[in-house]
Amino acid sequence: MSRLNKKKPGRARLYAILALLGLAAGGAAAIYAIETVGMTPRQVGPYIERRSGGHNALIEGVSRRVASTLAVLDRGDGTAPVLPAWHAGARPAGPGTASGAHIVPVASPGALVQAMAQARPGDVITLQPGTYRFSGTPYIVAALPGTKEQPITVRAERPGSVTIESQLAEGFLVSAPYWTFENLTIRGACSDPGACEHAFHVTGRASGFVSRNNTISDFNSHFKVNAQNGHAPDAGVIEHNTLSNAAVRQTSSPVTPIDLVAGSGWSLRANLIYDFIKGQGDQVSYGGYAKGAGSANVFARNVVICEQRLRGHPGQRVGLSLGGGGTGLPYCRDRRCITEQDGSTIESNLIASCSDEGIYLNRAATSKVLHNTLIDTAGIMVRYVETSATIAGNIVDGRVRADRGAILRAGDNLETGLSRLYAGFHPQRALFQDPLALNLAWSGEAPRRARGEPDVGIDLCGASRPAQPAYGAVENFAACLQR
Repeated sequence: MSRLNKKKPGRARLYAILALLGLAAGGAAAIYAIETVGMTPRQVGPYIERRSGGHNALIEGVSRRVASTLAVLDRGDGTAPVLPAWHAGARPAGPGTASGAHIVPVASPGALVQAMAQARPGDVITLQPGTYRFSGTPYIVAALPGTKEQPITVRAERPGSVTIESQLAEGFLVSAPYWTFENLTIRGACSDPGACEHAFHVTGRASGFVSRNNTISDFNSHFKVNAQNGHAPDAGVIEHNTLSNAAVRQTSSPVTPIDLVAGSGWSLRANLIYDFIKGQGDQVSYGGYAKGAGSANVFARNVVICEQRLRGHPGQRVGLSLGGGGTGLPYCRDRRCITEQDGSTIESNLIASCSDEGIYLNRAATSKVLHNTLIDTAGIMVRYVETSATIAGNIVDGRVRADRGAILRAGDNLETGLSRLYAGFHPQRALFQDPLALNLAWSGEAPRRARGEPDVGIDLCGASRPAQPAYGAVENFAACLQR
């Protein structure tokens, strides 16, 4: 758990907890021990198994059984959730070409590379239907600038008609401002799958980057954003993309579909992100994070499913994070990282099926975590004195916790106490018809707040919130389904 900087309980304390868990579920001593440690059952179980390794067979066997029992109490039977047809993620009908655009048609990998090397502001480089395979070079270069009024666009006319198979460590290296990529299917196809690092590496002066309506799979970090030579790319947009992996990523490199370092003013919205499992190294992975002393970044209306088809693997999966596991000083926007984030927001997201935290804040000042729905996660954790967060309007199937001096303003959420989790009670799941299958239709009347947040006007489905909004990300789940 090193990337999360977990405060691990000592061996004696955990063994005491094991004994106490054998007491009646309502025993005061057991409740006290559980609340003191602060870890959910899904977090304690793997730790017990690791700590018992190398002991005699009896202790190892008991530890495995205890871990299995804790997992079932906290996570259910482990059945993979089915993906409903949400509006989130790539859409079958993508954005069209603006009238009067300067179309540059290409029909081969070489022609695409040449068109990008000669691009001018306003060019719309349009790939003809087919499969484009790239190998033998480090990356495809996007190094000439567009403008805010006339970006350079690389696109398919119709979503699903163009597939880019990348055997490159980095697919597109974008180092100039105002490039847009849309309606593409991009797949990592390296002979060593772990060698496919990024579909997009956005760096340096590449502000105004846009990725819209792309389906991207089989990369360690589908989007890598970072500073270079004292310049950080700002004001990017990653929206309506589907980001996933078909297998565990056998790598010790970061496994984070949206890996945003040092950038500010990014909007990361309406994406579908699932199955991001790191098989080597610390085995900690994230659906998305913003870190590296950036500010004013927003994760909004995303669907993040840590484990959908890929389940039961070792390691920790976290949904979304401000701060991630921290940043090395040379990579920070200010070369100091006194805070990892300042003034950033996580709102109206659905986060589900995570072996660790659904939302994790690490040295993230003046953060907002508003109107999210977390199902089958450890909950929300804010950590360290540099973190201050307003957390309101959320449905948390788990606990909300501050650690190591973090300032937490959390007065209006639906959450679950730790002791109830150890007893197998999940009252927030009862709000929905079939939450573990991700059917979030209300099982009765929607639970409503007395008043909403003035700056959270749109829910996960894109609907306007009323004056007395429902808790969580969704007002009416039917509106989230594609028609």
